[in-house]
Amino acid sequence: MRIVVAQLPFPVGALDDNARRIIDAIGRARDEFGADLVVFPELAVTGYPPDDLLLRSDFHAAVERALARIAAACTGVTALVGAPLHRHGVVRNAAVALADGAEVGAAYKRCLPSYSVFDDNRHFRAGDAPCLLEVAGRRIGVAICEDIWAATPAAEAAAAGAELLVSINASPFHDGKQAEREGVAARRVAETGVPLLYANLVGGHDEVVYDGGSFALDDTGALSARAPAFADGLYALDWQGGALHGEQAEAVEGPPAVYQALVRATADYVRGNGFSGVVLGLSGGIDSALVAAVAADALGGDRVLAVMMPTRYTAERSLEDARAAAQALGLEYRSIPIESLFADYEQALAPLFAGREADATEENIQARIRGNCLMALSNKLGLMLLAAGNKSELAVGYATLYGDMCGGFAPLKDVYKTDVYRLAEYRNSLGPAVPAAIIEREPTAELRADQRDSDSLPPYRVLDAVLRQYLEDDAAEHEIRVEGLDAVELCRVIRLLYRNEYKRRQAAPGVKVTRRAFGRDRRYPITSGWSGCQGCSD
Repeated sequence: MRIVVAQLPFPVGALDDNARRIIDAIGRARDEFGADLVVFPELAVTGYPPDDLLLRSDFHAAVERALARIAAACTGVTALVGAPLHRHGVVRNAAVALADGAEVGAAYKRCLPSYSVFDDNRHFRAGDAPCLLEVAGRRIGVAICEDIWAATPAAEAAAAGAELLVSINASPFHDGKQAEREGVAARRVAETGVPLLYANLVGGHDEVVYDGGSFALDDTGALSARAPAFADGLYALDWQGGALHGEQAEAVEGPPAVYQALVRATADYVRGNGFSGVVLGLSGGIDSALVAAVAADALGGDRVLAVMMPTRYTAERSLEDARAAAQALGLEYRSIPIESLFADYEQALAPLFAGREADATEENIQARIRGNCLMALSNKLGLMLLAAGNKSELAVGYATLYGDMCGGFAPLKDVYKTDVYRLAEYRNSLGPAVPAAIIEREPTAELRADQRDSDSLPPYRVLDAVLRQYLEDDAAEHEIRVEGLDAVELCRVIRLLYRNEYKRRQAAPGVKVTRRAFGRDRRYPITSGWSGCQGCSD
């Protein structure tokens, strides 16, 4: 028996386009691959997650029309298609079986997650029974995404006579996720003795990116096939005895996986929102240089406008490094000096600022002038503005609201500063991108004379170690251990984290690449008496 996994992108809400893509894949799987069964990801018809589109009756009517079109085209092969079904007064997350021009069965998701980026409990009624399909004389049990992370659905499908378990998924990427998935699937196989096929979505959607990496395990739990990460395609597997046999792509992890995730997410977000290119501020620092590399790889260097905006504090080396980065990536590069604009602001505000020392106010004015210029270019040229801020800066508020935080998308929003350096080194291993001078330079915002990030923050090695423990492991203050950090500085970092929630709420969306990203992953109040730090009274 031949099974084809359709590891393809299905944008949220694009029902007509998704139906066409599904119909095309069914035809190709049948005619080019000789498939008996073609398997699509979770909610392929609507994209995942459709969120509150699922509250609309007109949306569900359009889903039914799309399913009818797909069913009519499904002849000579069986298809398993993810879709929401609004029937008998309830909405369920379903895997719909289509064959001979008609719907022949459906399995319903039983375990409805409500954590991280998931909110299935808000929209769906859970299924309560296993579903078996018969295809070419073989009995196949169906599970949907979260179902495979619990033991019961797989066990009940096996008890009902399933010879193969097929799991359709929209499982978002974070670094290390592929190994987690394969480990969980291996436990299900060990418990049931039934081989397993895991079909996953690919492509970016808002704050998540799906990495594909569909795979199969034989009845011993050994890997017998794996599709490439972040690659669209139809992947054929032959089911013989207790195993599915197909190509085995290498698993991708660490900086290569994260970098691919950033590129794919940026490309799909920019194009999905109708932009042909992007604009960004190129400062001569490592964050903007890495964003420029991601943008160039996502869209092509000819679709990236990089703008340097120097003031009195901009070092000559910053001008040289920014120009070198743009040249290495083949970007259009422009310079807009903003010193005169900054001076005009100073003069206009001088009467009200009289008698007060210069401080972060003047620094923020420069950042906001730059943000204004970049937004103007975005509006006039029809380019999406990319923000260059990283997770470490957003965590502690080391970014200017309505300044360097301006943008339609922030590729590095979930990338710690120390990982920015690792990603830059990785990208340079593929070809020239981030000049060595930028990587070697001490981080600085260049908003006052001789400014260094270390004037305001602990070393990024220390800061990131605190943030990883506090944000991702939910460690309490007294549980955090970081060499070179005293209790006072730890308390200051935690307080900064809570104090800057209001900034993060106004930040551009950015893709999740860690276990706990800002946004849907971490939902904290803006106004709160909880400071997070119990170690001091200040």
